[in-house]
Amino acid sequence: MDKQPSIEESTLYEGNPSMFRNQPLWFVGNVLVVLLGLGLTLYGLFKGWNGYLVLTVFALGVGGGLIAYGCWWLQCKACKLTVTNDRTTLRRGILAKNVTEVWHQDVRNVQLDQTFLQRIFDVGKVGISSAGQAEIEITVNGIPDPDRVKELIDEHRRR
Repeated sequence: MDKQPSIEESTLYEGNPSMFRNQPLWFVGNVLVVLLGLGLTLYGLFKGWNGYLVLTVFALGVGGGLIAYGCWWLQCKACKLTVTNDRTTLRRGILAKNVTEVWHQDVRNVQLDQTFLQRIFDVGKVGISSAGQAEIEITVNGIPDPDRVKELIDEHRRR
């Protein structure tokens, strides 16, 4: 069976994993590390600490926190889940690329997992498996409005 996209294929959902809503404690902790590093740096400058010590505190606190935040942000932006009326596609990567696609007519199972905090912030982990594979082909954590994603896939796989 040839699986060509329908002429009127349209995007129903497009989203990246959320940072704050998916891991609020890690997000707040990272912000606190940056603020603490900045505060200690300013305190050290006004108290006359050794310049190397002030620079070390700044590099570890502010620099380390910003680098961790930047890497996390890039990881979230490099992952995109797209649901159309024909298929679901997961794209990962910035320099390298990995694309996984499942046609809705082949979907066997759609899994939705949410922790307590994820339920509060309306994000979750979505997993999709098809008839052609034994394991889950698409898994993405932290997707906003995962119930809507599941409903869209279920609605279009029954056509």
